[in-house]
This record gives sequence, structure tokens and C-alpha cells, in this order.
Amino acid sequence: MPIGTAVHDRTLALAASLNYREWSGYYAVSAYEAHHEHEYNAIRNASALIDVSPLFKYLIRGRDAVKLVDRVITRDAFKLTIGQVCYTPWCDEHGKVIDDGTVTRLDEDTFRWTAADPSLRWFSQNAIGLDVTVEDISEQVAALALQGPTSAKLLAAVADADVKGLKYFRMTRGTIDGVPVDISRTGYTGDLGYEIWMPWDRAPVVWDALMAGGRPYDIHPAGMLALDVARVEAGLLLIEVDFNSSKKALIDSQKYSPYEMGLGRLVQLDAQPFVGRAPLVEEFRRGPARQIVGLDISWPAIEALYEDIGLAPQVSAAASRVAVPVYKAGHQVGRATTTTWSPILKKMIALATIASPHFAPDTELECEVTVEAVRHRVLATVVKTPFFNPPRKTAAVE
Repeated sequence: MPIGTAVHDRTLALAASLNYREWSGYYAVSAYEAHHEHEYNAIRNASALIDVSPLFKYLIRGRDAVKLVDRVITRDAFKLTIGQVCYTPWCDEHGKVIDDGTVTRLDEDTFRWTAADPSLRWFSQNAIGLDVTVEDISEQVAALALQGPTSAKLLAAVADADVKGLKYFRMTRGTIDGVPVDISRTGYTGDLGYEIWMPWDRAPVVWDALMAGGRPYDIHPAGMLALDVARVEAGLLLIEVDFNSSKKALIDSQKYSPYEMGLGRLVQLDAQPFVGRAPLVEEFRRGPARQIVGLDISWPAIEALYEDIGLAPQVSAAASRVAVPVYKAGHQVGRATTTTWSPILKKMIALATIASPHFAPDTELECEVTVEAVRHRVLATVVKTPFFNPPRKTAAVE
């Protein structure tokens, strides 16, 4: 049985739908109402408050803390300044991704590391011989994501912290209603937004302060269904859906390298050696055999399929995590792993794993679409992600 997060009493009181799902052993709201439309609109047009406490969180401390981080991640940890956050994958010895997450340098010898899957054993194994401690703080630190165009003004009004001076992927410290918090300008929506970290037992106080102070900014609590649509628009991958952890993969084809995930920009081969570097040097030389890319699926083609049988187009508002084949000239060259209608872009989009050489931008492919139990193929064009990338996401806050 899942258990409640630090703010479960608050989400339960607001979740009229009682539509929950399990996330890492916790209850997570799928949608607060019968439909997630208001929650999605809050992410893109106002402010959405999302409970992301089920993330795994680790505190890395000690004289060799930066050496451990640098040994594990594919990026140069020595370049991280205090208060800086980086998004990064980390790999096994074969250069296949175990997980991805964020690393925040809290001070010279302290880092907070987030992960989707449990990572304590892997971090501890790689800490052997180093003067460093790895502590699982997942049940000690709660996390709330405040996302949307009005989130900066809301946070500035509620928090005693330098929100206006906070740059993209940077962190600051302050208080909200007397509770000490870390605030990072990060998120999983591809929009202007923040993630707030606080002591687990004080999280309800912070939730209440944000909800009360957020009324003038049209704040709404948001669940996983709305977040799923937003993260696809942002081109952000979901573990065990768009890629597999190498630790859980049953066969080699289920394992992905950072290059195959489209994260080559995060692999710094000229930095200090890290776990998996040698295979990635070779893969960089030859190029990846496949890559996760964006697909723009032809909406006129989908409309035509429904018109041919006398129906109006019927597309679920929720993102589909059912993988469907993608073809080129009649041959399967990949699969779309997450597909969704984008309300803000007014088009069907997907994240897809496509074989070389067909993952180049503007390549025309065909994606399988099922209408009334009949399978069809419609035009799908490879595009660069993110699909949606508003300037406010990274712009200076006024």
C-alpha cells in the first residue's frame, strides 16, 4: 500500500476526484478534478502547485564530495558553483544510463542530489576510498513545484527570499511563513517555475502559505496527468516510459546511452574520467545507432481518418504512454513512447526512439494511429525538442 506524502492531508482535501496513483511508494494525485484541464491551464497560464516529494533525495557531504559527484555524473562537477543546479544523467560502466536528475551544490563540500529511482547503493559503491558521506534524505525533505507564468510574482509575495534575483538553474535560501526553505529555479514543465525544498514535517505550512498567498495569482494544485502533458511539450523524458534504467533493463536494447537519449550536450568527455566514459568516447566517434527525438504528428491526417468513417476526431486529453510503431518506407524504424495532444500548440506531438539515420530533423516518417480498432499510418515529422520553449522560462524576473 502506498503512504501519504508530507502534504497528503492537503491534497486529499482538494482532490474531489480521489484520482491517485502510486509514485515510489507514495500516493500522488493524478487529477484533482474529473478532468485535468484546469490544472494544465494553471501550468501554462497562471500558477500550479505540484507535490513532488516522492523524488529520491540524497545529501552528499565531505571533503571529497565533489570528487564523488564528478566520478558518477557525465558533467564536470568541479565547475558547479555554490547555489548552482545541474541536470545530468549518470551511467554504468558500459555507458548506459542508470538514471537522470538534478545535482545542487549547497556549499563547497555539500550537494543535494535528486533521482527518480533509488540510488543510495550506487552512490555508496562509488564513494569507496573517498572522504565523503552519502545520506538518503528522501523522507526528511519534502518538495513542492510551483510552476507557471505567475509563479515568480507569487513566490516574491509569499517568500522571504531573493526570488527576483534568482537565475535559471540557480538556488537561493529563505523562509516561507517562518519555515526555512531552499528555492531552485527548476522544474519539469518547461515553463517559468520553481522547486521548493523544506523539512518534511513543515511542508503543510509551506503548502498553506502558497495556496493562500497564491489566490491573486490564480494558483491551482496540479496532478500527474497535467504534468505529463507539460513535460512532453518541454521535451523532457520519463524513466521506464521513454527510456529504461540500465539497472532494470532485461535486454540490451532496453538500455540507453546519453547520446541515444538526445543528451549528448551533457556528456563532457574532456572533463575528469567518470563511470562509463570510455564506451561513450567510442559512441561519440561513431555516432549513436538511435536517438530519442520529437515527432510532429499530422493532425489533418488524423482528422481525415475520422471523417472517412463519419466521426469527429476523438483524442484523449491525457498523454498516452503506450508505445506505437514508427515507420519509414514501410519498415519499422522506431517507436513513439509518449504521445499527447498539446493544448497550447494545438497539435499532436510525441517523444520517440528512432533508428539512425532517420532521426535527423525534418525527416518524414509514419506513426501508427488506431481508429475504431483499425490501425493506420499517418505522417509524422522529426522535430527538435522542446516543442514549447517560452522565453519566460529563462528570462530575468522583473
